Amino acid sequence: MNRHLRKAVVVTAAVSAGLLMTACQNGSTSGSTSSTGQHQSTSKTSGTAGKSTTSKQSTSSGSSGSSGSSGTTAQNASKSGQGVTGTFTGGTVSYLAPGKYTLSVPGRTDQVFFVADGTQVHGAGTICSSASCTLDQLETATEKAAVPADVTLEKGIATVVRERAAAGTGSGTKGVNGTWLGQVSYLAPGKFTVSGQKGAEQAFYIADDTVIKGYGTICGSSTSASTCTLDQLEAAAKKGLDAKVVIANGIATSVTEDH
Repeated sequence: MNRHLRKAVVVTAAVSAGLLMTACQNGSTSGSTSSTGQHQSTSKTSGTAGKSTTSKQSTSSGSSGSSGSSGTTAQNASKSGQGVTGTFTGGTVSYLAPGKYTLSVPGRTDQVFFVADGTQVHGAGTICSSASCTLDQLETATEKAAVPADVTLEKGIATVVRERAAAGTGSGTKGVNGTWLGQVSYLAPGKFTVSGQKGAEQAFYIADDTVIKGYGTICGSSTSASTCTLDQLEAAAKKGLDAKVVIANGIATSVTEDH
């Protein structure tokens, strides 16, 4: 009886010890697994944060580089005169470098401009004596001295350079003096003819100080005289115009529309 009782106690102790060891092993494994999972989670989070930071830094750097490039382009465009558009009258053109000139207009800052293959150059005796001059002739004339001219620019490039006849010069008509009343016709920029008696035509030039008066055809109205521009005179003369022209040394001192 005692022997059986001792065996039962031993068996019970053995079973209890086994269960206790199993519980300890399970607890250890669970702790290890939890620790490993936490480490992996932390590692992934750290990696994601690193990638995010790197991406932001890369984007910031790229944005800064693009802004710098745009600024440089804008500065270069400004220095080249890009964007300057308009017609400038009453100035003089001077040579700076091959294909590059300065336009000086009273009351304005000197404007640098360029010429291109399509630039039209019209002479009035200094650049050349014809309606169409070459770029080489423009360069040669402006290297010697500033030439009175009106210039039309588009984005810093001259589309038209039109020489104005200087007072006291006539380029082939010097010495011609008198008053003519007849039909005024357009010949070339700044150059006209007026028909005289017996149909004879007299060529003349327009200068900066030529007084142009209109009575509705050149400009203004038929009721009173108006002061007109060279462009208005050219437009009217191309269509047909009767006027009184007073000429001194081949240059018109006044053109008054007949009315």
